[in-house]
Amino acid sequence: MTATIRPIPTRHPDSPRKVPGLGPFAKLLGIGNPDEQQWRRLGESLLVGDKPMDDLVEWMYAEGMSTMRPMFDRALEVGIDNVPGAPEPMRRFFAVVEATPDWVDQDLLRRGERVYRSGGNDALYFARDVSFVGGYLASGFNKTLLRTGALEKGPGKRFAETLTWAMDVSSVNGMALHGRGYRSTLHVRFIHSMVRRHVEAMPDWRTDEWGLPINQTDMAATLVGALLAPFVGGMAMGIVPSRSDIVAAAHLTRYVGWLIGVEDEWLPHGFRDGVRILNHCMTAITNPDDTSRQLALPMADDPLNWHYRNLPGLRGRIARAQHLSVASTFLGPRAMRVLGLPAYMPPWYPALRIPINLANSLANAVVPGQRDRAAVRGREAQEAFVRLLTGEDAATIGESAPAMDKSA
Repeated sequence: MTATIRPIPTRHPDSPRKVPGLGPFAKLLGIGNPDEQQWRRLGESLLVGDKPMDDLVEWMYAEGMSTMRPMFDRALEVGIDNVPGAPEPMRRFFAVVEATPDWVDQDLLRRGERVYRSGGNDALYFARDVSFVGGYLASGFNKTLLRTGALEKGPGKRFAETLTWAMDVSSVNGMALHGRGYRSTLHVRFIHSMVRRHVEAMPDWRTDEWGLPINQTDMAATLVGALLAPFVGGMAMGIVPSRSDIVAAAHLTRYVGWLIGVEDEWLPHGFRDGVRILNHCMTAITNPDDTSRQLALPMADDPLNWHYRNLPGLRGRIARAQHLSVASTFLGPRAMRVLGLPAYMPPWYPALRIPINLANSLANAVVPGQRDRAAVRGREAQEAFVRLLTGEDAATIGESAPAMDKSA
């Protein structure tokens, strides 16, 4: 049950805010602002976490996380029925997540995974430069990030971890039961619950103002922003999807959201519905403050420190300009100024990529087997980008979160 009698947190604005980047596309689809009931639910959901996982995590702490955590991780790998002596609370949780909903279409999931691999790096760049950097305009979510050490560890590290999760989700058979994406998604859900518990207990956390850490409204925006927004960005960069690809991307997003603990009312029932959810959430959580600059500036400069094989100084400056070009093109000068970034950067990178992506999209549509080849090439490019970010050390999901396994 999600209803609450507590007052809506004061971070919830009186009326919908403008959404940089996404607003024009939402209007193109005929999506307006949330109505009165939807607006109220956006505010109320700031106080709603993930009860099934939160209850399990609380029980695991009470029983001893050092004993319970290995059982949880084993259940992710092989299923709860193959964990000897698994206690009943853990069995109840996994009985639910392992019972894949009837509405899940495995063929659509496989196609959705391929769609994301086919997007190559341009979709990832949009995810980084627009969804991720633009997400810092949502200052309420920033309060949680800063309390998990986002500044000290660097926002680039968090993006590498998020990207690793997305790569797992879109791997071949990634969202099959116990596949890489399935395991990573439940791992992220577990980390979210521990962070929620950890941050809410901090003496300076103000629930009446900010709501719960990692609440349903923020989770819904993050889900669709991470999985559907890059798909939208790929379209803006000249990647033309088929109708079946659009359906598959939305279906994959819905199942990932269900598995990660997003409640039904925030799960997309199609591509347009996903854009609606993201747009409505962003009209409610876009509220920039000083934390927006604190997080955006290091992210903008992060390409200067990537792991280039040669000419690191020159390539770092080019990459910084490239990613600012993407951000500026889609976020617009006002949002860029608020984030403390250059108000205008010539849109040279999108201009270079759009004709190339249009030509590739045409080839995918008419050349037999080209979509499968595009998925292979796209994944190779994405893996190379991850190596560029992380060097020899692969990103570990949850590593940027504070150590919480032994906290009471």
